[in-house]
Amino acid sequence: MQIKQDIFKSYDVRGVYPTDFNEDIASKITQSYIKLLNPKKVVLGRDVRESGESIFNSILKAFVDAGVDVLDIGVVSTDEFYFAVGSNDVDGGITVSASHNPREYNGMNFCKRGAEPISGDTGLQQMKDMILNDQYEVQKSQTPGSVTKIDIRDDFIKKAVSFIDKDSLKPMKIVANANFGLDYLILSKAIKMFNLPLTVVPLNEKPDGTFPKGPPNPLLPENRKETLELIKREGANLGVSWDADGDRCFFADENGNFIEGYFITAILAKEMLKKNPGGKVLIDPRLIWATSEEITKSGGQVIVSKPGMTVIAARMRQENAVFAGEMSSHFYFKDNFYRDNGIIPLLLILEMISKYNHTLSQLAAPYTSKYFISGEINFETEKKDVIIKMAEEKYRDGKIEYIDGLSVEYSDWRFNLRKSNTEPLLRLNLEAKSESLQKEKTEELIQFIKSNS
Repeated sequence: MQIKQDIFKSYDVRGVYPTDFNEDIASKITQSYIKLLNPKKVVLGRDVRESGESIFNSILKAFVDAGVDVLDIGVVSTDEFYFAVGSNDVDGGITVSASHNPREYNGMNFCKRGAEPISGDTGLQQMKDMILNDQYEVQKSQTPGSVTKIDIRDDFIKKAVSFIDKDSLKPMKIVANANFGLDYLILSKAIKMFNLPLTVVPLNEKPDGTFPKGPPNPLLPENRKETLELIKREGANLGVSWDADGDRCFFADENGNFIEGYFITAILAKEMLKKNPGGKVLIDPRLIWATSEEITKSGGQVIVSKPGMTVIAARMRQENAVFAGEMSSHFYFKDNFYRDNGIIPLLLILEMISKYNHTLSQLAAPYTSKYFISGEINFETEKKDVIIKMAEEKYRDGKIEYIDGLSVEYSDWRFNLRKSNTEPLLRLNLEAKSESLQKEKTEELIQFIKSNS
């Protein structure tokens, strides 16, 4: 069958099942992965999606037929998959997942040894070329690979809890929205294993790959409402939610206000620099003022990097950075194989609330009271490149950067305009030093983009 090239994204493979991505395509991609890495032993996992099991079995067969030994970790969150690859003596791994995409999607996420990511720049493009040129097939081995089932959850939890002083935690009530993924189960197990003084009010806690309430993406405003209302109703100390594959972690404070990943990055950077004085911290170029100010004030070094889960992880390795955060709520840790994790940020925030006797709103206040943001605004347009070029000309009197798309900075406001790496959209993010200026300039940019689309 004809394989659509656009299932190969910048960071992974994703497509609608079974038309654009299916068992046959997954097998071919696995064979191209084997040709690329020549692995002897790998980790294989999957998320909760309905089509996951049959795709998993197709990938498993491709590995075994090629003589590759497999550690079968079963149904896991993506950060559990990274942990399994990083903490075992394996040459890499694949997990079957489409992250926060709607239920009809599925895909594949790839690692090398040590949980090092494979992206478009580090092997995914070569795999794509092999398939498009019919050079993907791997010879069947005379000795089939072995399959060993392992459960990595306990060790994953131990690793996450090692990031904090667990004895410092005070009793707290948390609203936890798993978005039908696994993170409520993981958090509950952590509480039992370490006798943590946490009461959890669950929401969408049972794993369900049909995602009955729509796309399992906490960034969608319609997906936040029930979490925010439950926090207020329960009088909880905070709310946490994850996307369905669990590698992104979102927070809301005790008043039921959503705290943007941008501000959580600043909060976590401050704490990680206390634990790692003078360290380097990576941020993405969409919003930078609050994070840059905090990192510098805390004695760290700011590195602005192109965003993306594989790009950030690779750059962290290169720079030996201690922490990275994206406004999309991916948070990465050097001592977690430089990969993102959805449980460690929650534990760190709980530790900070306990140690400093602050609420989450108080931890966020130094940033939310000073920097005012538009939130990410998306535009469907065929003229993405044209609009970016026109914006560059219109705002040429500002300080211009091109780390990812176009960033323009003035003394009291700045914006970033970029093409999405995962969707056919133009994305705008704007920050200002007053709420009125933020609203004024956001409206100005929206009208400018719409009038030129």
